Formats: sequence, structure tokens, C-alpha cells
Amino acid sequence: MCRSIKTLRTPDVRATDQEITEAALQYVRKVSGYRKPSRLNQAAFDAAVGEVADATRKMLANLAAQPQSADHQAL
Repeated sequence: MCRSIKTLRTPDVRATDQEITEAALQYVRKVSGYRKPSRLNQAAFDAAVGEVADATRKMLANLAAQPQSADHQAL
């Protein structure tokens, strides 16, 4: 997918709003093929970034914490 999108779910640190928005921006850029959309497409692009960021926040908030086994701690 997009190599610049980093994992936002870690056991000890919560993702910041800025990190979530930056990941959403990278995703929308990748999917749309636009680094910077034209003025005609800017509103749709910005709306998509906001929706992806909102969905990401909801997902991160709703993921159940799972105890890590000894096998996963080594990773």
C-alpha cells in the first residue's frame, strides 16, 4: 500500500489527531492518484481525508486490547 503510512495502534502510545490525519491524507493521495488535487476536486479530496480520519479514530477507539503472548512480544 503506502509505505509512508505508519502503524497507529501501539500498546503503549495513542495516535495523535495529527498522525491520524496525516495517515488519512496519505491514503487519499494514494487512492485518488493526486498529490495535490485541482481546485475543482479540492472539496471532495478534503472531505475524503476527513471521513477516512474519522473512520480511523472510531476504529482505533473500538479495537479491543488483546493481551500479548510471549510469541508476539518478540516481534
